[in-house]
Amino acid sequence: MNNNSAGQADYVRNVLAAYCQTPGTTRRFHRADRLLAVQLFQRGVPLAAVENALVLGAARRLFRNPNAPPLFTIRSLHFFMPIIDEVLTLTVSPDYFRYLKTKIQSFIDKTTIG
Repeated sequence: MNNNSAGQADYVRNVLAAYCQTPGTTRRFHRADRLLAVQLFQRGVPLAAVENALVLGAARRLFRNPNAPPLFTIRSLHFFMPIIDEVLTLTVSPDYFRYLKTKIQSFIDKTTIG
């Protein structure tokens, strides 16, 4: 396996793992998700951008109006494509995404305890 294919395999594995850990997803991936991860790698999309998009998308869904109707479960990585494209254009500190991760984890901890 050459460096590029090893790098691609690691990238795809990390994208799919992050997707499966994202709140609001089915926590599993399909062939189309794997193919999209390969395309993201080939486009040169940084792994951090994908991870940040997953965090941003999850935060938007978790911290919305509590009186709003429930949302459907996310069944594909493709759901996050517009957010990935958005994150690629943002000039936001990585600290913001770390803050969102902390906020999401705190929310999850509260909902699983109570």
